[in-house]
Amino acid sequence: MTKIGTRAGSRAALLTLTCLGQFMVLLDSTIVGAALPDMQERLHVGISGLQWIVDAYVLLVAMLLLSGGVFADRFGRKRVFLAGVAVFTAASVVCAVAPSIGWLIAGRVVQGIGAAALSPAALALLSAAYPVPAERVRAIGLWAGLSGIGLAAGPLAGGVLVEAFAWPSIFLVNLPVGVALLVAGLRVLGESRNPDAPAIDVPGTVLSVVGVGALTYGLIEGGSRGWTSPVILGSFAVAAVVLAGFVAVEARRAAPVLPLRLFRERLFTVSNTAMVVVGFALMGSSFFFSQFFVQVQGSSILVAGLRTLPASLGMVVVSPFAGRLAARHGFRIVVTSGLVLAGVGLLVLGFVDADTGYGNVWWRLAVVGVGFALAMSPLTGAAIQAVSPREGGLASGISSTTRQIGAVLGVAVLGAVVQTGVGLGSAFVVAGAVTLAGAALTGLWLTKSL
Repeated sequence: MTKIGTRAGSRAALLTLTCLGQFMVLLDSTIVGAALPDMQERLHVGISGLQWIVDAYVLLVAMLLLSGGVFADRFGRKRVFLAGVAVFTAASVVCAVAPSIGWLIAGRVVQGIGAAALSPAALALLSAAYPVPAERVRAIGLWAGLSGIGLAAGPLAGGVLVEAFAWPSIFLVNLPVGVALLVAGLRVLGESRNPDAPAIDVPGTVLSVVGVGALTYGLIEGGSRGWTSPVILGSFAVAAVVLAGFVAVEARRAAPVLPLRLFRERLFTVSNTAMVVVGFALMGSSFFFSQFFVQVQGSSILVAGLRTLPASLGMVVVSPFAGRLAARHGFRIVVTSGLVLAGVGLLVLGFVDADTGYGNVWWRLAVVGVGFALAMSPLTGAAIQAVSPREGGLASGISSTTRQIGAVLGVAVLGAVVQTGVGLGSAFVVAGAVTLAGAALTGLWLTKSL
C-alpha cells in the first residue's frame, strides 16, 4: 500500500479507517450479547458473571472516554488511535483464549481501555481533517452512520459465529480488522495534535473509575452475596465517599475531566440525565434479548441473533433522520416521543412468554429500536446547543459518557432484578418504566433555562 497523495484521497482513506475502527468498537458492544447464552453454558457462570463480561468493558469505556479525547489532542491523534487499535486487538485475543471467567473479564477491561482511546481519537482525526464546519458535519454523519452498521451486524454475526465455532470466535473476528487498521493507519494517516489541549485530569479520572466501579460491584454482586452483607454495604459506602470526593475535586480543578459548571444550564443537565436513562434501558434490556429467545422460547443461538435484529435495524434506519426531525420540530418533542415509544415497546415486551409467536414479538423490538434512535442523536444535539460553540466537542463527549454510565448501571440493576427470581420479562418492564419516567422528564424540562 502506498501513501495516498491527494487531499481528497487522504480524507477518504482517513474516513474509511476511522469508520472501520468505530465499527469494530460498536460491533463488540452487540456481538457479545448474542454469545452470552453460550458463555453461560460453557463457562458455567450465572447472571452475575455475564454482567461482569459486559460491564467490565462498558465501565472502562465510560470512565476513560473523555480522558481518551484529551490524550489524543495532547499526544497525537494518529498515535492514540493506533495505540487504541493495538490494545483493543490484543485484548480481543486474550478474551478469545481466556481459560476462565477471570481472564475473560480482565481481557474485557483492557478492551475497554483500547476502545476509550480509539473512539475519541477517531473523531478527533476527522474533526482535524475537515476544518470547514459544513464538511465536518457531513463527515461525522457518515462516520456515525457507517460505523453504526456494527450495531445491526452484531446480533447476526454473533449468532453465526457462535453457532459455528463457539463464543471465542466473536473476539477473534477483531484480529484481522485490527491488523488491517494498524498496517493501513501507519501508512495513510497523518499526525495532528492540539498544543493548547488541557492537562490530563488524573485525580478525576481515577476517582470516577473507582467510584462507579464500586457502585457497579455492589449492584452486580448484591444478588448473590446478599444486599446486607458487609462486602456489599462496604462497596456502596466506598462508592458514596469516592463519588463525593470526585465532585469536590472536579469543582476545584482548573481543567476537570467533567466541568460541573456546565450542569448549571438546565438543557445540558436534563439532556444528560435523559441520556443516562437511554443507556440504562437500552443496554440493560439488550443484555437479555438473546437470553430470552434461547432460555424462554428455546431458540438456537443463531435464530436468537436473527430475532433480535429488528431493534438494531430500527436504530440504524431511523438514526440518520432523528437530527433533522429535531431541527424541524424541536428537541423536546422528538426526544420525548422517542422515549415514549421505547418505553411502551419495552413494557409490552415484558409480557411476551414462551408461547408468544415471533410475529407478535418482532414489532415490539422494532418499536424499542426506533424510539431510542429518535432520542439519542437529538439528546447529544441538545447537550451541544446548551454550551458555547468552543465546548461542543466536550459536550458531545460528556453525552457519550453519560450514556455509557447508564449502560453500566442498566446491566447491573436489571440483572439484580432478574436474580430475584421474577423472570426475564421483569427486566423489560423495569426498563420500560424507567424510560417512561425519562420521557416525563424531557417533556417537562428539556428546554434552556429562562
